[in-house]
Amino acid sequence: MNKPRIIISGGGTGGHIFPALSIANSIKEICPEAEILFVGAEGKMEMERVPAAGYKIIGLPVAGLQRKLSLQNLALPAKVATSVRKAGEIIRDFKPDVAVGVGGYASAPLLWSASHKGIPCLIQEQNSYAGLTNKILAKRAACICTAYEGMERFFPADRIILTGNPIRKEIAPATEEQRAEGYRFYGLDPKKKTLFVVGGSLGCGTLNRVMRDWVENRAAKADYQVIWQCGKFYKNGIDAFMEGRTVPNLVYTDFIQRMDLAYAVADLLVSRAGAGTISELCVAGKATIFVPSPNVAEDHQTHNAMALVGKDAALMVRDAEADAKLLDTVEGLIGDDARLAGLEKNILKLGKKDASEVIAKEVLKLVK
Repeated sequence: MNKPRIIISGGGTGGHIFPALSIANSIKEICPEAEILFVGAEGKMEMERVPAAGYKIIGLPVAGLQRKLSLQNLALPAKVATSVRKAGEIIRDFKPDVAVGVGGYASAPLLWSASHKGIPCLIQEQNSYAGLTNKILAKRAACICTAYEGMERFFPADRIILTGNPIRKEIAPATEEQRAEGYRFYGLDPKKKTLFVVGGSLGCGTLNRVMRDWVENRAAKADYQVIWQCGKFYKNGIDAFMEGRTVPNLVYTDFIQRMDLAYAVADLLVSRAGAGTISELCVAGKATIFVPSPNVAEDHQTHNAMALVGKDAALMVRDAEADAKLLDTVEGLIGDDARLAGLEKNILKLGKKDASEVIAKEVLKLVK
């Protein structure tokens, strides 16, 4: 294979960027001489995260459709047209052998242009309910890598490969040594059950509101301890709320530095239901209560969570019901060792540790 040239496009959120980087890293491990170029959305986080990982990226002025009435939508057709033209220029200059799309509006102009120029395209669909961009692009895709079964309702069955979602390499079922290290790292009691509430890098208003209720009304009586990731966006407000309060069985932070250790000590998680997070929890084998975000396209987080609930591999509490039901659900589950063990066993069956390597091999197969 003579220096394959590969474009990877997509982004807008960490949920798209990190899988894309995992695929790129696996391609380089298999084929070190491969040349990889990323294409993302101007002003989004990929424009910083991708260069930090050692790859070149070019931004397009494309933007997503605002689901609420917004003046921003009026500028969308011009941005799309400009992005398609610029994508064509990128393809002309870089001359890729393969184009890879990881979802999100940032991948649409690039893959549309590539497919119309006869360049083989691979799509990676993270969710159990396919996004609009990927459903459109799949008509011309040579290969569609999915994380869930039953995706034939969205894509041509003969081009689907069930690969799972790429995840960080350090994620795995915890060893006793990791658990011990985790208790030390977070200053927790190994003799107590641990709840891990994770709201994502920016945070989750619903989960933070529920946790404030826990601090005020349940913490003093709780026989378990909590790691609470409140998120960067909410950190100042939570700091003000916590000022003057002493809660010995609580560790809260805006960002989790060692996610592997947080997973290791957690007996139960409460989490949003993003595809990347779910994939990590499947590989780590963690009992989880999902609270899907209602603010995502096609309500795909609810579809993601229900795919696990239907296999008795997780529980779900709807966002609108979280204030009334979530803490009772947590306390009904965290002390039930048999139920926790059953959820761990079932979610672990769904884990696919080597997804990025499998996808990378499929990408390289498409090189002419």
